[in-house]
Amino acid sequence: RILAILLALATLPALAQPQLAPEALVRKITDDVLETVRNDKALQAGDRQKALALAEQKILPHVDFREATRLAVGRGWGSATPAQQERLVTEFRAMLVRIYSNAIDTYRGQTLRVFPVKMAPEDTEVTVRNQYLRPGRPPVPVEYAMRKTPEGWKIYDIVVENVSLVLTYRGEFDQVIRQSGIDG
Repeated sequence: RILAILLALATLPALAQPQLAPEALVRKITDDVLETVRNDKALQAGDRQKALALAEQKILPHVDFREATRLAVGRGWGSATPAQQERLVTEFRAMLVRIYSNAIDTYRGQTLRVFPVKMAPEDTEVTVRNQYLRPGRPPVPVEYAMRKTPEGWKIYDIVVENVSLVLTYRGEFDQVIRQSGIDG
């Protein structure tokens, strides 16, 4: 009983912290990553282990991997057992970790412009639009599809230059599921 009370008290500060609005969260994540890359010579040199650690620390806690996986798997998700669904989420997360850690290198020398999000207080899904800016190059538009969860706003899809990460993998997953089943 005392342990339960202590655990409840320990979670109060986290519950009391206000949740960031979607656009503020995207700005914070990106600013943190850009600042870290700017100040870390190993990251600037392409250190993959440091990039993986940075992705794990700064980006991945804000991704809803279950929703991203569900959308990427598409129709096959409903026929998967709970154990298969968990395995799919684990494997999709591992793949996204590699993608994010490789993408961190591209942040070097860039700045960010986040566009205002128009949303009603009751909205539970939004898209945060921004552009990555690099001198002498055209801006790269990036959209973050986000949903409100009990833990705050989470990203479930990223669209770079009008190409959705989730939809890109849906075609591949559909083909594999047709050929080898959900375990494939």
